[in-house]
Amino acid sequence: MVSDQLHIIGLSENNNLLAKGIEYIWKCWGSETNFEFYKDAILNASQKTAAVPEFYVATLNGEIIGCVALITNDLNSRQDLFPWLACLYVEENFRNQNIAGMLMQRALNDAANAGILNVYLSTDLENFYEKKGWKKNGVCYNMEGSPFTAYEKPTGFQS
Repeated sequence: MVSDQLHIIGLSENNNLLAKGIEYIWKCWGSETNFEFYKDAILNASQKTAAVPEFYVATLNGEIIGCVALITNDLNSRQDLFPWLACLYVEENFRNQNIAGMLMQRALNDAANAGILNVYLSTDLENFYEKKGWKKNGVCYNMEGSPFTAYEKPTGFQS
């Protein structure tokens, strides 16, 4: 079970975690040729000129064990939707302890605090997000033309 030493931290909030966070997110989602892409995206997001984008890490006893991002564009065909939840990952030995749920909820809370009504995601993973309350929104296509399911979830924002 996860102890009370678990923290969900926005990288814009903690410059001490920035370098480790960049490396972690890149290792989870990047390739050997795109480190600069992730570094640039996360560094610019950390300047915090707006609520979105933001990159988050889950830390347990000071070690990063998961990540998620709230971004303006997930490089898919649904350019009419904003913002996107992306880069969700939890280390295998920490799964099934609701850490992914806590990461997503932090991003949803921040979006709600910024006055955003819905957050979207695209995935080919089935059944995981439905269990977390996400609803199918249709199909979107990545840059190679492959279809993915688009999901949406209300943030809970009350005007």
